Amino acid sequence: MSSVLRGRTLAVTATATALLATALGAHPATAAATTDKVLVIGIDGAVLDRVKAANAPNLNGLMAQGLTAKSTLYANPMAATSSGPGWSTIATGVWPDKHGVRDNSFTGKNYAAHPDFLTRIENAKPALNTYAAADWEPITSTDQNGPIYSAKVDKRLSLKGDRDGYGSEDPKIAAAAAAELQNQNPDASFVYLGEIDHAGHSSGAASQEYLDTIARVDVLIGKLLTAVKNRPTYAQENWKILVTTDHGHTDAGGHGGSSIQERGTFVIAKGPGIPAGSVRDDVKLVDVAATALQQVGVPTTGLDGVPLNAPDNDAFDTLRANLQARVDETGIPASTKGFTHTPPAGWAVDNSKMGTGGVTEWAGWAFATDEFWSQSQRDQWRELNVRSRDVFAVADSDEWDDKSHTGTFDSTLITPKWSVTGGTTRTLAFQTHYRHEAGQTAQVLVSYNGGAATVLKTYTADALAKGESLALQVPAGATDVQVRFRYSGTNNWFWTVDNVTLG
Repeated sequence: MSSVLRGRTLAVTATATALLATALGAHPATAAATTDKVLVIGIDGAVLDRVKAANAPNLNGLMAQGLTAKSTLYANPMAATSSGPGWSTIATGVWPDKHGVRDNSFTGKNYAAHPDFLTRIENAKPALNTYAAADWEPITSTDQNGPIYSAKVDKRLSLKGDRDGYGSEDPKIAAAAAAELQNQNPDASFVYLGEIDHAGHSSGAASQEYLDTIARVDVLIGKLLTAVKNRPTYAQENWKILVTTDHGHTDAGGHGGSSIQERGTFVIAKGPGIPAGSVRDDVKLVDVAATALQQVGVPTTGLDGVPLNAPDNDAFDTLRANLQARVDETGIPASTKGFTHTPPAGWAVDNSKMGTGGVTEWAGWAFATDEFWSQSQRDQWRELNVRSRDVFAVADSDEWDDKSHTGTFDSTLITPKWSVTGGTTRTLAFQTHYRHEAGQTAQVLVSYNGGAATVLKTYTADALAKGESLALQVPAGATDVQVRFRYSGTNNWFWTVDNVTLG
């Protein structure tokens, strides 16, 4: 059945339902069953701070009416901050170490195992209509290194903005997508606009031309939003709108590297369950696909992303309001507040075996953000810590050693005591990012009822951006358990831990 026929059928059904509701004395918008729909708008190479500064009433209006969430990307060797990995991450809801796209050559792509969210929708609910339109060819065209969005998508439009100029092709994409959104019946759509990235390359993100381009693209986004509102069945529909970008840009122009400007991304979202004017720090680019899937009732199993209505409740995130600016570090901007040594309630840090001196920020386990920690020293794989969210715990003997000290780095992070039942099995889960080198030790230890701590796991090799799940065999008679993360070394590497739970 064609997309057009499906759309006409739904429109007739919704209209009939509304007329029946009116005849029964009820308001059509509240009496008729609602249909959940989602639109994802991708604007290539957009810098959030510049969007806020531009004449962009539609984008700034979405921020006022919904959620704004800044986040950061990976860098090499996981992937370059380029469009292939960025749009693949957005589409699939998994990081490059899973979807396999590390640069614009698309070598190693694994879309078969990790398909785009529109393809997932087609696989799970083929009766739903899906639509994708883009003027960067790999997104929707089979003629290039993609397509990122597979042939299972009901309708795909591909133009050649990278050859013919995004300034002329973006309006064509927006016009075609607006007609589809208003007059047909897509349940889930992705629309890409590429001119902002072109302006970044040609003039730099700090330029007036970049701001002017954002303003032009904002007008096109306004046409998409108006098309949604002008749908004949809009009153019976629940729309979730998401706007996102694949990477940032330097002030001078360009991306692909590891600077915080190139790694900068964002998600703007409006729709049911999203508070107006809200700002979050725990959202990641992989959450776009998860949110889109949940909106139309498709499972998110196997994704790195989580829907926006499932915020991270990690104890470390409660520390954000108490984060401090740099003390000894020089590579981190003085305005960036991103670390503290004060643990959250119930947690503790044992530094009784720590040496003295060293770089203040990393003297024992600290709690930090990616924006802060990764800028302490670039291109040493700190940028790969993509599965931590917001504030995480970090032990970094490499950075600590950059200032004179006595003794070695030896610090232990200690959880609260959690209630358990003897004779049961519990699961200790956490996100970890560990870079190994001979001479350092990283151990997970457990103790029951205040007894001696025993080793549950020792890391002897890299465990990069990994989710851990360790089984605890609770001994008979035990009523509580406490977990310790002990890291020791000097001028070695680092260990991060986040979202520690006992399931």
